[in-house]
Amino acid sequence: MTSADKFDDDDYPAYTMGRAAEMLGVTPAFLRSLEGDLFVASRSDGGHRRYSRYQLRLAARVREITGQGTPVEAACRIVILEDQLSEALELNRRYQDEGRLPPGGR
Repeated sequence: MTSADKFDDDDYPAYTMGRAAEMLGVTPAFLRSLEGDLFVASRSDGGHRRYSRYQLRLAARVREITGQGTPVEAACRIVILEDQLSEALELNRRYQDEGRLPPGGR
């Protein structure tokens, strides 16, 4: 992967824990609490956590849901289900576009 490709890669672990926490307006402890349930942070050569844009979007959504009073574990499950639904709908759309599924998805 070239340096330029990394800028466009949603999965590239570009953000340190401190920067990610600052961007999201959360504490590093909040980010650590999401690990295992929502995602696994990458590690730098020095062992420091690194986060991708995709992971930050998921964490931001969890923050939004927990801000409404939902426990972190439940918010993580909601976000996982939302993400899975989004992926399934996108696959369904692609299959319809390719003529592999009739309109309506069945």
